[in-house]
Amino acid sequence: MKLSVIIPAYNEEKRISSTLQSINEYLQKQSYQYEILVVVDGAKDNTAQVVRGLETNMPNARLIDNKENKGKGGVVRQGMLEAKGDVRMFMDADNSTTIDHIEKFLPYFDEGYDIVIGSRRIKGSDIAVHQPFIRDFLGGVFRFIVHTIVPLGVTDSQCGFKAFSAKATEAIFPNQTIMRWAFDVEILALARKYKMKIKEVPVRWVNNGESTVKLSGMIHMLLEIIQVRFNLWTGAYKK
Repeated sequence: MKLSVIIPAYNEEKRISSTLQSINEYLQKQSYQYEILVVVDGAKDNTAQVVRGLETNMPNARLIDNKENKGKGGVVRQGMLEAKGDVRMFMDADNSTTIDHIEKFLPYFDEGYDIVIGSRRIKGSDIAVHQPFIRDFLGGVFRFIVHTIVPLGVTDSQCGFKAFSAKATEAIFPNQTIMRWAFDVEILALARKYKMKIKEVPVRWVNNGESTVKLSGMIHMLLEIIQVRFNLWTGAYKK
């Protein structure tokens, strides 16, 4: 199987239908085999029921319905390790970066890259709808913290559109320990530790106005980034 698409979903009953249908519509037109895994993270709404209603007409789509909340990183890990694709990517349920970007990603795997990630910070990217000033400011603070504590060699660790080869997936995700706020930082830190080849590709990104960032979330991120740094120093990660 060429491609697996993993969609972590928490309380997404209003958006998951349009996102899933747009992904399936695009992939149906491609020549390669694919699968779509929607991994529900202990949702309190009808996200799982909506996906079940769509599965009948989408034979390549599969629901993984977790009754307990694992955190976004936890369900991304679960989906990536259950997937079967030669390339496994995860993307946000709000469709802020659309599936057609995969066209630009796949050729880099043929060139020997292990990981291809979307970036909103490099030349050629397009932020179609910007975040409010406070979110941009907090994002800048977060990037500074990441670059200082856990240098990753990338411009945008938090864009929710990332693709991994099957080999990279099976090396990184079993060693993931951060399941919530800073899981993206950890998986990229692991990739760097394992000397994997990473390519950043510019993407078009549309801000989701319903998302919020609280001070408590920033504090949790900071603590988890410090944990990643500690794990790297102490040799806690195994290859």
